[in-house]
Amino acid sequence: MFNGHSHVGFSTRAGSDKKVKVFSTAKQEYLPEEFGVVSKEDMEEALWKATAAFETYKKTTPEQRAAFLENIAEEIINIGDPLIQRAMLETGLPEARLTGERGRTVNQLKLFASLLREGSWVEAVIDPALPDRKPLPRPDLRKMLVPVGPVVVFGASNFPFAFSTAGGDTASALASGCTVVIKAHNAHLGTNELVANAIIKAAQNSGMPDGVFSSLIGEGASLGQALAKHPAVKAIGFTGSYRAGMALYKTAVNDRQVPIPVYAEMSSINPVLVLPGKLEADMDKSASLLAGSITLGVGQFCTNPGLLFVLECDTTEEFIGKLSTQLQAIPAATMLNQSICKSYYTGREKITTEKGVKAIHLGEDECSAYKGSVALFEVNATDFVSNPNLQDEMFGPASMIIRCATADQLKQALHALHGQLTGTIFGTEADIAHYEECIDVMTDKVGRLIYNSVPTGVEVSHAMVHGGPFPATTDGRTTSVGAEAIKRFVRPVCYQDCPEANLPDALKDSNPLGLMRKLDGRYTSDPVTKQ
Repeated sequence: MFNGHSHVGFSTRAGSDKKVKVFSTAKQEYLPEEFGVVSKEDMEEALWKATAAFETYKKTTPEQRAAFLENIAEEIINIGDPLIQRAMLETGLPEARLTGERGRTVNQLKLFASLLREGSWVEAVIDPALPDRKPLPRPDLRKMLVPVGPVVVFGASNFPFAFSTAGGDTASALASGCTVVIKAHNAHLGTNELVANAIIKAAQNSGMPDGVFSSLIGEGASLGQALAKHPAVKAIGFTGSYRAGMALYKTAVNDRQVPIPVYAEMSSINPVLVLPGKLEADMDKSASLLAGSITLGVGQFCTNPGLLFVLECDTTEEFIGKLSTQLQAIPAATMLNQSICKSYYTGREKITTEKGVKAIHLGEDECSAYKGSVALFEVNATDFVSNPNLQDEMFGPASMIIRCATADQLKQALHALHGQLTGTIFGTEADIAHYEECIDVMTDKVGRLIYNSVPTGVEVSHAMVHGGPFPATTDGRTTSVGAEAIKRFVRPVCYQDCPEANLPDALKDSNPLGLMRKLDGRYTSDPVTKQ
């Protein structure tokens, strides 16, 4: 089923003599297939193919790109059960979870297809000429967003479909008119090959240029660093660890003659405010929801709640006891890969040595079986504020309670928070009104604010923001999920006094695409009428 090759545009390359295998935590052994590490020459060819293809691909119509994305979705579904079964072997994730994730991936592609057909994402703005304006006339000015060029995407470990080969970064970059080179994640190379084959088939069926998509296999950080340094690359999309994300960011900003943007989602521990009124009114449900969210996917979501802020009150001890009981009932489960499992247990051990940290529950170390067991810690707000190490991410089924004596102490602890993807409020209407200042502080720290629900589960929609202030992401102004993700891979261009025949369709007087545009400061889909 697998040839173990990289995709250099529409061609495949066996790579160098060096081969890598995928370790399956589900089977606790290496899978038999070998995958060739791409050579430097093949990497260069992939990038220059992407550059050449961009000159053609950026001129495709929105409808052509929409049909391409829909064709990718169709080809992914056509792979059928072999895709799910391979991903199960490579990630240890259950069939139901992967089936749902495949559906999400397909829906992401369809979302961007619909966005292209609607068209207003290009933000077309027209300020018609005012030749009679005094003291100086105004030229004709027209602005829209255009694609930046070849984009490198790094596949994520925890979402082999939705954040990997055909995931949100790839879908949004292709939608914008950018070509894509993906660095396949070494933990699921077979899954990558199946999906990459589907993308290449869709590209050929849709009449897209050779080089619109490539998929490269590398080892360690060497391929990633080489891609980040290459002058053909104009932007990077990344989901992964803080260490790897920052290494790419520093390379792309400091080690290139021309710096490029890196949109890296890196580290988030997703604080939750558990307010007193909510505990009194709904303690059992709150504990159950939080226990489920902490352990969902063996804690290997970027939105699992890793910090629970509680105020000392009559129900605090009872709540902590109920939460601990709920967590202890959840068995250890298989983690994604060896590295993540090892890092999880190392992080657990390290945090118990920090000042003031108490282990409420510490599940048995099952690292040798590649399973993550539950852990729950607590610390007081004073020690939390004074120790930034307590905000290190433990990527697994663990959480920490921050005990706050007063509302002022809670506010101080929230001020000490690093940037996060999400922040959650468990509170009654009275709680939310009373602790408004604390919630305001939380809002400044996060990309998504959630009320009386859990942060796990990210809807793919137009309004979603899956980003946040540093270090959650390298650019808190953007999102990696939802329709707005397309904005990462574009830049604004202004056309001044451009002849009508040379204008992009989005800016022409007749508005042939039927877009909603800002015309002389007012949104309208009307054509431009000459004065």
